[in-house]
Amino acid sequence: MNVWIELAYLLAAVCFILGLSQLSGPKTALRGNQTAAVGMVIAIAATIPLLHFTIPGVIATLAAIAIGAPVGAISARRVQMTAMPQMVAAFNGVGGGAAALVSISELLSPQFGAHPAVALSFPSVFALVVGGISFAGSAIAFAKLQGILTGTPITYPGQQIVNAVLALAILVLAVIDIAVVSSPAYFVPILVLALVFGVAFVIPIGGADMPVVISLLNAFTGLSVAATGFVLNNFAMLVAGTLVGASGTLLTTMMSQAMGRSLANVLFGAFGQVQTGAGGAAATAEGKSVRAGTPEDVGTMLAYARKVIIVPGYGLAVAQGQHALKELADELEKRGVEVEYAIHPVAGRMPGHMNVLLAEANVPYDQLKEMDEINGEFPSTDVALVVGANDVVNPAAKNTPGSPIYGMPILNVDQAKNIVFMKRSMRPGFAGIDNELLYDPKTIMLFGDAKDSLTKLVSAVKAA
Repeated sequence: MNVWIELAYLLAAVCFILGLSQLSGPKTALRGNQTAAVGMVIAIAATIPLLHFTIPGVIATLAAIAIGAPVGAISARRVQMTAMPQMVAAFNGVGGGAAALVSISELLSPQFGAHPAVALSFPSVFALVVGGISFAGSAIAFAKLQGILTGTPITYPGQQIVNAVLALAILVLAVIDIAVVSSPAYFVPILVLALVFGVAFVIPIGGADMPVVISLLNAFTGLSVAATGFVLNNFAMLVAGTLVGASGTLLTTMMSQAMGRSLANVLFGAFGQVQTGAGGAAATAEGKSVRAGTPEDVGTMLAYARKVIIVPGYGLAVAQGQHALKELADELEKRGVEVEYAIHPVAGRMPGHMNVLLAEANVPYDQLKEMDEINGEFPSTDVALVVGANDVVNPAAKNTPGSPIYGMPILNVDQAKNIVFMKRSMRPGFAGIDNELLYDPKTIMLFGDAKDSLTKLVSAVKAA
């Protein structure tokens, strides 16, 4: 029986690795998700015999599957694209919390006793701490993305000192629990402090940085699961946790680089606070004016362009305007207009958010161009149509050394011959600063809900 279980875990691990590799491309992503799901089913099925078929164990396992499977399936099918980051944060938090609960179970088991082997107690305490931080941090990330908490960084005097004291207290208790005595008197406070630290760790991070935070917390969850797999001698958990931890770490690093900021700046810079001037008012381009246009004006401009680059952002996702955008692109292509989409690495609220959003509307993948690939095409572009994006096209990242986003790689929309900026209002983006592109003489503002404005543009192009 043990041989067959180990073979099943090996097969599950292979499915996880294959699934992850298939997720690297849009054409194979669906199959990759299905492959990984098959691996998970195999791993769960192989785990049931390890319960030694005790009636309580089987009942608990079947009850968990009966509750968890429908919740996961229904949630995944009903979630809106705008809420996908929240769902990722919630599922990630559940994984970290599960790892912490399993570590508590192991710490309470008779095999630990008063003086367990360090090789056994260290990974258990590690999973307890990291899993607890991931659970609480993911809950705060979910609340910020869902609007339950403000997306603006929440800071207070001495915040970093408080976080340092919490981290030190966790470390001291963990060392005592590992090296001196294993007792609930230590690892229960460790869990409480880990949960508090998870909250304190994420609260000062702004909503614009949540994609990076979610990736980092995802890596935390992977590491805690891998540690739990080590304790349980479970090969499938060890492989799955290592894959998640490694991929989450790489993704966090790549996203920080795409934002032109260090990970430390993302975590401790309180990025996203509204910038204020000497008078205390939010930073705005006072004395400058914008040029507003009508759907008919913009529709005519688009209809007679030779090349149009569309820059999607979170505002497009909020308005659920991807299908209207695809319809507009189809109308332009019927008139012989070349249409491409410029995708910034951190556009939206999670990695690949815009890619998935546009794929939902059946936008051809070969029209989606990454930032490095398309930036050189803006000077030859007749119209750059910005739909719901803001900070990722703000020239302040290149022109204003004192700006919070200075140094962040952006899409070179300002180099296009004409710019159409679709926004609900003149409010700044998550960086909390004004976008000087709005006042560029080449820019036409089209105010309103993205979906409604795009629908009007479709009619205007048809009538042009």
